[in-house]
Amino acid sequence: MEDTQTAARSVRDDSDRNLVIRRTPWDVILGVLLVLSSLFLFGNVLFATAISVFLVAWTSLSSGIVVLLASLFRMKSGSFWSGALGGAVLIVIGIFILRNPVIGAVALTLMVGSTFLASGLTRVVGAAQVSDARWLLVFSGIISVALGVWVLFNIAAATAVLLGVIIAIQILTEGLTMILVGRLRPAKVSA
Repeated sequence: MEDTQTAARSVRDDSDRNLVIRRTPWDVILGVLLVLSSLFLFGNVLFATAISVFLVAWTSLSSGIVVLLASLFRMKSGSFWSGALGGAVLIVIGIFILRNPVIGAVALTLMVGSTFLASGLTRVVGAAQVSDARWLLVFSGIISVALGVWVLFNIAAATAVLLGVIIAIQILTEGLTMILVGRLRPAKVSA
């Protein structure tokens, strides 16, 4: 068992050594396009929220169909019913969100608010067990708790803008990362 773990660790270490972070001109161009897209989304957060809700709905619907069809190929195994049930639930969720996008946006916003609250509480409680940078964990935990409480108590205001703002922030950070750092690429092998 230990030999297998050592072998897997050495393979992982060898593959990690063959990767380097490099920035190419295409990374800078893509990063600039992402930053411009994020600025557009910051100006149109309601549009970004609507797009994210429909993206979640279509993803749920299509993945539900795939899971349901895949479960048909496992009829003789014991995992047929769990796959069929999971696929059916995903299909129902996708159709429900497509037919009621506002309720879907509220549900997604509630999930995001709950996630902020839970992760903030986890950070605050976990800070007691960490000696290094404890104050940073407590500070970020308090910010997450406050954001989660704000979202959960102001669901009407948060539904319209929260998902769009989060997507715009994510695209902005991806774009800035592409411009400043580049991407992880395979190292060039010298002969």
